[in-house]
Amino acid sequence: MTGQAPDNGGHKEETDRDIRHMYSEGEYKDYNLDKQGEGKFWAAVPNPGERDAAKRESCTRLPFWVKNGERPDVENAISPEILSRLAYARITVPETRVELNPEDRQTVNLPTWVWLDEGRYRPLSVRASVDLGGGEEIWARTTVKPDALALRAGTEHATLHPSSGECGVEDDGRIGSPYKKGSGKKAPPCGVTYLKATPGGGSYALRSTLRWKASWEGSGGAGANDLPTGEFGGRQDVTVQEIQAIN
Repeated sequence: MTGQAPDNGGHKEETDRDIRHMYSEGEYKDYNLDKQGEGKFWAAVPNPGERDAAKRESCTRLPFWVKNGERPDVENAISPEILSRLAYARITVPETRVELNPEDRQTVNLPTWVWLDEGRYRPLSVRASVDLGGGEEIWARTTVKPDALALRAGTEHATLHPSSGECGVEDDGRIGSPYKKGSGKKAPPCGVTYLKATPGGGSYALRSTLRWKASWEGSGGAGANDLPTGEFGGRQDVTVQEIQAIN
């Protein structure tokens, strides 16, 4: 440890003289230089993402020594669960935008098939770890994956497929299916049928909200499904035409 002497900010319980003595002549004489390579100092680090200032600055413990391969037995010491949440905060999911068929202008009473690009909306993972030395580490891997897609047609003059407007994950892992030639007016597993043309050359706002389910696994057999579910929405303007038939 180099540079300025350790201190615990504005919440000192020890005097500056006590602190200097601890690391120069006391418990950690010469900053444990004679134990170099055998361990490392652990210190409190405020989480910049914690909005509660009092909670963020609540840990006032001075840096302390831990042997290689060991985990500190102190309150709020880093753990697989904490790492899983740090990893969760680093995951960035793509903007929600569905594929449509017909791709451009929709037609009254003709089903619009809706699905997600399988290559774009796939499980995403982030791994976070802390080196304990001696070949040991604490780690956690957080994974999020699409769980369901909710559709809102943008008008009451429409029928959703399924009627709930929520498209679940298919057996093959997809959400929704691309249009299959010959399906005609067959209802798609995920989609919408508009019943009225958009007035005056306008458009309907088709809204899609993708729900991502999170889970994590970590060192020592740790793991859970206790992370928040994320929901991210998108909007696409669609124009609906009415085809006139003459007998």
